[in-house]
Amino acid sequence: MYVIEHGNEIIIIDAGVLFPEDHLLGIDYVIQDITYLKQKANNIKALFITHGHEDHIGGITFLLQHIDVPVIYAPQIAVDLIKNKLKDRNIRYKNLKVYDSKSEFKFRNLSVDFVTTTHSIPDSHGIVVRTPNGNIFITGDFKFDLTPIGPVADFHKMAKLGTEGVKLLLSDSTNSLTEGSSKSESIVDEALNDVFAKHNSRIIVATFASNIYRIKHIVETCRKHNRKIVTFGRSMENAKEIALKNNLIEDKTIFIEANEAKDLKKNEICILCTGSQGEPLAALSRIADGSHRQIELVPDDIVVFSSSPIPGNKASINRVINKIYLKGVKVYTNTELSDIHTSGHANQEELKLMLRLIKPEYFFPVHGEYRMLKQHANLAVDCDIPKENIFVLENGDVLEMSKHGIKQAGRVPAGDVYVDGSRIGDIGSVVINDRKLMSRDGILVVFLNINPYTKSLLIKPNITTRGFVLVNENISLIQKLEEKVTQIVNNSLRKNYNYLDLKNQIILELNPFINNLTGRRPIILPVIMEVKK
Repeated sequence: MYVIEHGNEIIIIDAGVLFPEDHLLGIDYVIQDITYLKQKANNIKALFITHGHEDHIGGITFLLQHIDVPVIYAPQIAVDLIKNKLKDRNIRYKNLKVYDSKSEFKFRNLSVDFVTTTHSIPDSHGIVVRTPNGNIFITGDFKFDLTPIGPVADFHKMAKLGTEGVKLLLSDSTNSLTEGSSKSESIVDEALNDVFAKHNSRIIVATFASNIYRIKHIVETCRKHNRKIVTFGRSMENAKEIALKNNLIEDKTIFIEANEAKDLKKNEICILCTGSQGEPLAALSRIADGSHRQIELVPDDIVVFSSSPIPGNKASINRVINKIYLKGVKVYTNTELSDIHTSGHANQEELKLMLRLIKPEYFFPVHGEYRMLKQHANLAVDCDIPKENIFVLENGDVLEMSKHGIKQAGRVPAGDVYVDGSRIGDIGSVVINDRKLMSRDGILVVFLNINPYTKSLLIKPNITTRGFVLVNENISLIQKLEEKVTQIVNNSLRKNYNYLDLKNQIILELNPFINNLTGRRPIILPVIMEVKK
């Protein structure tokens, strides 16, 4: 999410989500801290979307729950995807409007127009924001592909923009560490065709549901080889419907229901599914586990991963691949010898080309980890952008643009906000740390029955655990813990005490005691019940 403000006008570019890393246990999404936007809500004029990927539209439903965004402008494919999200969240929003490469929107101080770019999803655009102090160009996610499936990037408009003058360029840094140029989608088309031509058995293809151009590839390859397609996975079904609605796929008859596949030969079937990143609940993972209700792998099946691992997902993907291999199934993954996937992001030479075309006065690398932003900044220096005119920033940093130049100017509130189920922002670092502790060392619950009149334990403490030890198999350990708790409680009951102090004392003394016995530190939860007799 990027916020551009001039006077009393604010426009927002994109509103995406991050998917949580492994250490954020139980967290569904990570979204932006929108405190600043809440404070300036009356100045917001519009939200503009570059394209329909989750990291650019996934936060819209959460944003709308807190801020009244007057209008959202997005390309057609993104609009269809956003409508699905709004429906899923039961949010009514009527001012969702479509733009195309010829659209232009003018406000009092700002105006916005668009440049066609190439990415792995149709209807991708760069956004030009024209301000009284100079032009800003946000590339969005892009690559340069001279033989794409969809339209070629609008080189002429980019060059014209560079000639007019761009004060600040914000450019995609995702693949800034990768040398050379990205491979064309047409190469993937050839590689997929080779796989289909080589095998007469059932083929299962897993890819990103958001990669609609890849789905179009697969459909055309299946048509060439007289195969019908069965889709599995909700997001894949949604992508298929959107592609059909927008005529990206014209032959609806190529898709069949799962029960219809029983009447076809193996070499007449292709299964298109989610799960290319090893997601545990995705269709391919369930197929690999043998838990899918409709698909069972057989040894002559072919599984194609038409994707590359997202950082952090490699272990999950390898687990799924191993399970598939154990069933005697051949697996194709993207390698130097098999080009069944290409990135939708620009490599180093394409990033340099963007810098040369736009010729910005100042440069702000975006959309990537710090090392990617830093490398993109180095590429900009190679392309004759003065080092002092390049800003590698953190979330919340502010750039101030005047007619005389651009400088860094403080910060606004920023940080990660966690979405856990229906709760937004209620989960903080303390809860996350507790979840980590429970996942590593478990939880131990101590039940105490205390007579408040006699200040005594009525029965010995009752201890139960989850994720720590099995009580029935560790009787001697549990007995030692019960004796220790009894000692702690009796010592505390002889003094003036309250229940809060007693709980804290049990945790304080029991924690090192358990650590000495087991080397572990479970979360300790004392539960005190008053029994008045």
